[in-house]
Amino acid sequence: MILVKTPFRVSLVGGGTDLPAFYSKNGHGAVVSAAINKYMYVMIHPYFHDKLRVKYSQTEDVDSIEELKHPIVREGLRMMKVTSGVEIASIADIPAGLGLGSSSSFTVCLLHALHVYLGNYVTKESLAQEACHIEIDRLQEPIGKQDQYAASCGGLNFIRFNADGSVEVERLMNNKDLMADLTRRLLVFYIGRPRAARDILTEQRNAIAVDATFRVAQRMADLADEMRRAITGGELGLVGKILDEGWRLKKGLATGIATADIDALYEAGLAAGASGGKLLGAGGGGFMLFYCEPEFQSAVRRALGLRELSIEIDREGSKVIYHD
Repeated sequence: MILVKTPFRVSLVGGGTDLPAFYSKNGHGAVVSAAINKYMYVMIHPYFHDKLRVKYSQTEDVDSIEELKHPIVREGLRMMKVTSGVEIASIADIPAGLGLGSSSSFTVCLLHALHVYLGNYVTKESLAQEACHIEIDRLQEPIGKQDQYAASCGGLNFIRFNADGSVEVERLMNNKDLMADLTRRLLVFYIGRPRAARDILTEQRNAIAVDATFRVAQRMADLADEMRRAITGGELGLVGKILDEGWRLKKGLATGIATADIDALYEAGLAAGASGGKLLGAGGGGFMLFYCEPEFQSAVRRALGLRELSIEIDREGSKVIYHD
């Protein structure tokens, strides 16, 4: 049996500039993203029957790849040329559709487990590339590349997306004390409203072709570089300000990213003492992130009255935790 765990991520700034529609025109895109200690788990085990058995929110027991309804599993097995005799099961710390990159974490986790099952050595970069190929090229999802690299590599990273399709990952922080200082100031709250990101992301991708929206995305890429400099320079006090500007820009990229209720929650967090924040993921619901100094955190919690998600930064990325 093989068991792999792969982290979810919190994207701090630059989301949307990892879309090919932007970085191929601009010359590059950039995000700052952190893998967190909430995980997707995928288990692979030989199946007694010469069939395929896949367990997620549903259970599929089929004779061939073509019969599988789960698109990522179907394309992953097809790409890896695993046609029968395996049982695959997945569980996760956080449900899908809440803005933590669960789809890409699942894709990376599945591919990692399949490589181990086949006896292959695979690098973190290759895992991310293969996950992008499945989600973006094969399945034509209107998404970017940041989630696959965050899930595979782990850590807090500045990720640059080049016009030629190549990706560069720069680890921003190895100082444990500074990492702890940063994570102590990040508050994550569940606001509900699970959503499908496809419609928002499709509109965002199409809107980038418009000059005004394109210029907004350019500023968001610049903010990723500013966040990089603030973190590496130990100027954590700038993080909230950069988050705030990035969130206010992002809301203009597509309808549905923010609602009146979401805006009210965000402003309540700022009024209580947070210096910035954002809604995680494509928008519409899920989790809201705030940067807040410790002395104001109790006031922010009281003002919002929401369920809090405690996070730390995962340093390892996708990892085999059992292989027998």
